[in-house]
Parts: sequence; structure tokens; C-alpha cells
Amino acid sequence: MAEKTLVNLRALMASHSPKLDALVVPSEDYHQSEYVSDRDKRREFVSGFTGSAGLALITANEALLWTDGRYFLQASQQLSEQWKLMRMGEDPAVDIWMVDNLPKDAAIGIDPWCVSVDTAQKWERAFAKKQQKLVQTSSNLVDEVWKSRPPLEINPVIVHPLEFSGRSVQEKLKDLREKLVQEKAHAIIITALDEVAWLYNIRGTDVSYCPVVHAYAIVTLASAFFYVDKRKISSETSSYMLKNGIEVRDYSAVSSDAVLLASDQLTPSSSAIKAERDVPKKIDSNSHEAGNDNMEEESSNNLVWVDGTCCFALYSKLNVDKVLMHPSPLGLAKALKNPVEIEGLKNAHIRDGAAVVQYLIWLDKQMQEFYGASGYFIEGESFKKNDQPKSVKLTEVSVSDKLEEFRASKQHFRGLSFPTISSVGANGAIIHYCPTVESCAELDPNSMYLFDSGAQYLDGTTDITRTVHFGKPTSHEKACYTAVLKGHIGLGNARFPNGTTGQTLDILARCPLWKDGLDYRHGTGHGIGSYLNVHEGPHQISFRPPAQKIPLQPSMTVTDEPGYYEDGNFGIRLENVLIVKEADTKFNFGGKGYLSFEHITWAPYQRKLIDESLLVAEEIEWLNNYNSKCREILAPYLNTTEMEWLKQATEPIGA
Repeated sequence: MAEKTLVNLRALMASHSPKLDALVVPSEDYHQSEYVSDRDKRREFVSGFTGSAGLALITANEALLWTDGRYFLQASQQLSEQWKLMRMGEDPAVDIWMVDNLPKDAAIGIDPWCVSVDTAQKWERAFAKKQQKLVQTSSNLVDEVWKSRPPLEINPVIVHPLEFSGRSVQEKLKDLREKLVQEKAHAIIITALDEVAWLYNIRGTDVSYCPVVHAYAIVTLASAFFYVDKRKISSETSSYMLKNGIEVRDYSAVSSDAVLLASDQLTPSSSAIKAERDVPKKIDSNSHEAGNDNMEEESSNNLVWVDGTCCFALYSKLNVDKVLMHPSPLGLAKALKNPVEIEGLKNAHIRDGAAVVQYLIWLDKQMQEFYGASGYFIEGESFKKNDQPKSVKLTEVSVSDKLEEFRASKQHFRGLSFPTISSVGANGAIIHYCPTVESCAELDPNSMYLFDSGAQYLDGTTDITRTVHFGKPTSHEKACYTAVLKGHIGLGNARFPNGTTGQTLDILARCPLWKDGLDYRHGTGHGIGSYLNVHEGPHQISFRPPAQKIPLQPSMTVTDEPGYYEDGNFGIRLENVLIVKEADTKFNFGGKGYLSFEHITWAPYQRKLIDESLLVAEEIEWLNNYNSKCREILAPYLNTTEMEWLKQATEPIGA
């Protein structure tokens, strides 16, 4: 099947005008999303690689797949012999490879809707050395050969209530328009799905695990447009949009409207103008919300704001001389959680923590009953019982399904926030392992078990990782687990001055591992949405250059998730969600002000995996304080039996 796909694509490349020497198939959809709908998984279709990040390049004679360190092992297992794995950070980048390996004057085909402005311009600069050219295909060639492509789904647009969003659409539009005025822009094109959802306080189910809607937005100083399949809009949602002065237009109309915007001819319909006039406005001397003020500003500000992640197709329709290429102001605005969102995130993580504890209790009992495991608390040899029913079999998938059941019983649950990483033994070394019913492993009482999981609740998004062992861990496993735990604590306990970036802090999680010559190939922390995407920028904690762009600020969320992965043996990762807050320090050098973290994830760390001799007094004190809070915070959500288990799991260390 994969070989036939390559043959068919190469035939289309050869017949294309001009003839294509190479075809780029990225992971992203028309909105440059990390997670995409099934019908947008083109790179997965052509390569067979199922990871969330990667890029395929097809030439007349070769097929190559670039991916990052999270997926090296997985890609090597999933790619057929027709494909060559290119390791990001180790092998030449895709643009460098194309320049070095494709002929002079080569034509490289892209679907401009699936490639960002930043990427396209970067490649064009590289290609200029050999007069190679980027060719925008009029249709997606993969779609032409993908005969079994999943159909388009029509899912309703859902209004996200103010009790969960914390800020009204009008407040957000006011702030956005003030940003436009500051930057001398009269409009902005918004293509990121989570930014559209956040700005208009809407959610949807167009992408699995991400409560977003396939939609674009264009906001001017006087108008707001929402581009979506109108079949997704109910009468109630239509009224909501009108009430907020937002005009709903067809999804495909964004293309022609971008052309109109470029020539300053994009205007709302008469009904939208009337609705805009009816929207209540608070007008003061500094406001640009009044209609006349907006029109005056619009005439003097002639730039169109575009984020570098905008699809190249829309950018190509604008007047380049009048484009403000700058990071979207909504990224940072969305990352800075308001008080309602913070409270919601805390509550969601408490309920989620209760579900994780209930899962651990259930799994502990199952492992002892059916596999003769010594259990969560006792460090002893395990044996498989001979009298277990043949029908009883705990697999990576069946136990993760049980975890979802516990979550589904909690208030405001709306689904998982990403596919659960449920991995036993060697599978744990595959950083973003995703088990399937057909190929998943059975649980083993003598192996490490890593589960990284999260949920979407109306009041918040969660993400937690724990690693456990139900038998007798080796001294090496314990030493590695403890090194990861020390890094996890070290980062979580950090205090740092305002202006500090995640690239600076990343080392804190790695130092205990580096001490023993260990490391991991992924970043250490990412932002997390408020009932939105589980991975959220623009900030991050990582060794990679993008992490130095945006400093951490109060009310941001970020994960703390160091790990260690030993190919063929096991994987270890520990993850909590943190909120950045102001720190109460004795001094204030330079008058900068200092920041720290607040943990909002609640679930125990397995004591029998900790080599207590490797911990220092400060780490032991932190663990004991965390355990005490864990018992107190989760108590209202657990029954008597469950609380007895949690008390044992959180007994003081060093006592």
C-alpha cells in the first residue's frame, strides 16, 4: 500500500507543470496545528509514521522522514524499507538536504495551505543558492491519491461560558484592537485554531483531544469575521456571534477576503454593521472602540498583522509591503491566565488527581490479584499466578481505558487531552509511545510502567505523568528514577528573576541526570491551555532556541517533566503542571522582582522507586510537604478505603 502511494505520487509529480523534483508532505493542516483531524493526517498516510511531529520529503528516487528526538525509536520501527529516517538535530535539516541533494533549478512542490510563512520564506532563502524554486500546487497531491481519506465531519460550534472563560469576547476584542493601533495595523488574520477559539470564546470537536473548531478569524479596527463551515452554526450560536458583533462567513471565503483585505476593501455586511452598532461599548478617552475613532484609526493604520505561522497561501494574497510579520498578540494573551481560568485549572487538576489515585489503587489490586505482584508498596519478587482465568489479561490499552473511566466520572469531563501513553518495559523508552489494541504489550509485574495522560474538563486541561513498578525494581532503575525526581523537584523549586526564559531554567531538570552521564531528548516543559490545547505556547522550558524568546511571567502555566529512556529496557518520566507566580524573596537584587512555581498536580511519587540515600534534606522536605498537601487536597474526592491507600502512599520520607 505504502509503495503504491509513492508510485502514484511520483506519477503526479512527473506530470505536474512544472515537473516537481520533490514534494513536501508536512504534518500540519491548514492552520499549522500540532494535532490534526484524521482527514488531515497526510504525512502519516504516505509514510506510515504515526507520531505528531514530522515532515516527509518525496523525490523521484528517495523518500525521507524528518522527526525529532521524541520519535526516533518509534519512527525507526514504523517506517518501511522505502523510507529513510532523518534525525532532527543530528542529520541535515530538510532545507539544507534539498539544497545539497536536489539539482540546480529543482522545483519543490508544497501545498501552501499546509506550510507556514516562516518555513516557506526560510526555504526560499536557502533555495536561492542554486536557483531552486518553491512551487505552490493548486491542489494537495496527497489528497488526489488518498482514495480512503476520511470524510469531512460537521461538528457544532459550542459557546464557552463566561463562568469558565473569565473574560468576555468584547474585552478580548478591545485589547486586540488596542494592540493593532499600537503596531499601526488596521487588521489581523488569525489562523491558529486555539487562538480563534480563545478570542471568540467558542469550542468544538473538530480535532480529537483538542476542543477547537476548523475556522479562521479576521479582526479589523471596526469589524470581526469568523470563517467556518456554516453547517456547524446553530441558531443560538448565530445569535451569540451577532450579539458580539462577529460576522460569520463561509470557511472558504477567507481566501477571497484576504485579497479584499489587502486592497482595503473588506467590509462587513449590512446586517453585521447593524449588529456591531447594537453591541454595548464602554467608551473612554483612551478607547478605540467607538465607531468614528475606529474609522479614523483604520485610515491611518494600513498594515495587516500576520503571524509567522500563518499558512503561506493566505500570506501570498496580501501586499507584502503592507504586512506586519510579528508573533500573534493572542499567543501571550492566552498564555496569561485570568483568575477564573487559574481557579478552574486548579479545580480540574484536583479532580484529575483523584482519578489518577483511584486508577493506581485499582491497578495495584489487579497486579497483585492476577499477576502475583508484590504490589505498589512492597519491594519483592513477583510471579505469575497459574490459576488466573485465561480471559484476564491486563494490557497497555485495557488499563488506559480504565484510567479514562475514572476520569469520565468526574465533573465537567469532556474527553482526553491527548492519546494516553501507557507503556510497559521497553515500550516506555519510546517517548511518545501510543499503544494499539492489535500490538500493545501485556503488563508485566517485573517491569516499569509509565503512563502519561490528561483530560479536557470545561474548567481546565490536565497533563500528568507517573512511573511505577509493581515488583522489585533494580538498583539501576531506582537510581535513574531518583535522578529524574531530583530534576523534577529542582525545577519546581526554582526561584528566578523576572525576565528569565525557559531555556535558562531547563538545565535545572537535567543536572542530576548529567551528573551520572544521563539525559533525555525532549523539552522539559510546555504551557497548557484552559480547556484548550494540551501543548500551548509561546513560552516553554527547553534547551531549544525558541525557549529563549518569551520569558516566564506570573499566571502562565507550564509543565515540569524530565525523564530518562533506556532503549530496549524502560522509560521514566515524572510530570506536574505548574503555575508561575510572584516569589516572596528576602532580597530583590536589581529591583527586578522574583518568580517561583506553584504545583497544581496531585498524585504520589512511588516511594519504593526512590533511593532515599540520593536525596538531600531540602528534597525530602519538599516531598513530605507535597505528600501532606496531596492527602489534604484529595481527601474530599476519595472514600475511606482509597484514603487509606493514599495515606500509605504518602507516608513521610526519612521518618
